[in-house]
Amino acid sequence: MNPSVETRTSIVWDYSPAPESADHIRLKDRYGLFIDGDFKDPADGRYVPTINPATEEPIAEVADGGPDDVAAAVESARDAHPKWAALKGLERAKYLFRIARLIQERSRELAVVETLDGGKPLRESRDVDIPLAAAHFFHYAGWADKLHYGVNAREVRPLGVVGQIVPWNFPLLMAAWKLAPALACGNVAILKPAETTPLTALLLAEICQEAELPPGVVTILPGDGSTGASLVRAPGVDKVAFTGSTAVGRDIQAALAGTGAHLTLELGGKSANIVFEDAALDQAVEGIVNGIFFNQGHVCCAGSRLLIQESVRDEVISKLWARMGRLRVGDPMDKNTDVGAINSAEQLSRIETLVAAGEEEGATRQSIACELPEHGYWFAPTLFTDVSPAHRIAVEEIFGPVVSVLTFRTQAEAIEKANNSRYGLAAGIWTDKGSKAFEVAGALQAGVVWQNTYNHFDPTAAFGGYKESGFGREGGPAGLRPYLEVVR
Repeated sequence: MNPSVETRTSIVWDYSPAPESADHIRLKDRYGLFIDGDFKDPADGRYVPTINPATEEPIAEVADGGPDDVAAAVESARDAHPKWAALKGLERAKYLFRIARLIQERSRELAVVETLDGGKPLRESRDVDIPLAAAHFFHYAGWADKLHYGVNAREVRPLGVVGQIVPWNFPLLMAAWKLAPALACGNVAILKPAETTPLTALLLAEICQEAELPPGVVTILPGDGSTGASLVRAPGVDKVAFTGSTAVGRDIQAALAGTGAHLTLELGGKSANIVFEDAALDQAVEGIVNGIFFNQGHVCCAGSRLLIQESVRDEVISKLWARMGRLRVGDPMDKNTDVGAINSAEQLSRIETLVAAGEEEGATRQSIACELPEHGYWFAPTLFTDVSPAHRIAVEEIFGPVVSVLTFRTQAEAIEKANNSRYGLAAGIWTDKGSKAFEVAGALQAGVVWQNTYNHFDPTAAFGGYKESGFGREGGPAGLRPYLEVVR
């Protein structure tokens, strides 16, 4: 043996399991409807189980609101509105501050429940969803007595009773996005959480009780799509704010046409993540992973269309595939998990259908090799190459951990391909040239454009889309305007 040749023992590093305990969580066996400041049984007595998507086991039973419950909720909200609207902004702010602080105090509990109910990795619930939810209440508490400055010094008044419908991908965060500005502006709100993830909204109802929020100011009305349809069409609702699919958004817009009710919609997306040849490629790969595999791809603005400049296509795909191989898929309660469970059997079926369509249309599929749990709903992170702009996987929203790669040669071609979508929610640009980033951003038909980052959210910044991604903005001072009527 040549003594000049150094030999080393090969070491393979791996993570030991690091599960978060749920022993400190004290969920009730059954949750009613939160109406008029208290939990009540539904009028028809119907309760449905909410399921842990990682185990397929029931967590708790939740009331399923019906038309009579919607009517009772609207009546309670209308009774509460005059006093709440008459409160000085500074007094409304105190309630919002209390809610924000209580979210922080119960953050560990809320993070665990969000993960159990929705399937997302605990570290995302803990480090993103819950802190951002509290931050939105803090932010709009600061605006409550400054509305005059947030709307160009116009004289404004609240709209009244607001019906708010939120999706299952960010249950508590989406509730905060909608409730905080509505309450700050002097409105009262009826929130309908998604039927698969109602628990953190119901814990938020407990927080409202603890904050001593006046009865009727916030109503939590769990139920399925028919509950939401009843709320949208209920007499006495002055505004509807909806986040969800484009198909349901169209139905809501048609239902409200001619009624005089206000409406904002934050709908689907098929966002382009554009990598130019002058980008820092290692940084871009981390942004690509965060853009599509964050929350299992259950993100309306997920960077599901990856546009790579041809000169660096092979290098980016090689780096991306190597990085995907290091993703940890499995128990969402494990602090090391990167990709958790798909939210429901229905959503898993949709992902599988569109992935199969991609293969049938000639795209090349690569899914990482990983051992998936026996129970629950799971899908391995997947990369498609040889994708045509006409393929279904390049056109339709998959809402799962699947990224489709397309290429471009010039800046103009990148812009054209990015805009070749009926959606217009978000986009990402990866380049070391600031002038190029600004030029491309100005040409993209997207409500939010990130430069050298992705999925970066802040309560002070507006979020919303164009085209079939909806209209209206949430976040920052722009998020006040949809909840106010200009008097003069």
